[in-house]
Amino acid sequence: MLIGRFDRETLTGYVNPASYLQPEGVELLSDQGRTSIVPYPEVKLVAFVREFGGPAEPERPAFQTRPKMAGLWVSLRFRDGFVLEGVIPNNLLLSEGNGFTVIPPDSAGNHHRVWAPRSSLLAVEVLGVVGSPLKQRKAKPVPKEQIGLFDE
Repeated sequence: MLIGRFDRETLTGYVNPASYLQPEGVELLSDQGRTSIVPYPEVKLVAFVREFGGPAEPERPAFQTRPKMAGLWVSLRFRDGFVLEGVIPNNLLLSEGNGFTVIPPDSAGNHHRVWAPRSSLLAVEVLGVVGSPLKQRKAKPVPKEQIGLFDE
């Protein structure tokens, strides 16, 4: 996991996905086995990555076309001007109180998921709803001039 911070170096380490969000900040276990709490105001984003090394911010911050996975397509604008698009679940019970977990545009890349604390964001804008259960695709009507081979 990588913790990108405002005006500071990126921290690398490991977290317990069930309990890394503490009341004071993000709990991080370093490579040397030391635990520390990074206060929320210092955290820009927390990136869950496949491999260490590389930037904390995703390589591709915006979708090239409309996303295919179901959920809310959102745009996160950070305090330093960085803009990241992603998809969050379309279930408000899964939303976290102190931040947003998004699936970045290139989910096959190094960044698997990204969590951004509310304190690092200026705006969160919904760009679209993908895979809405309210909109079911209708089957195309069969043309009347078509004969039915298997009709009784």
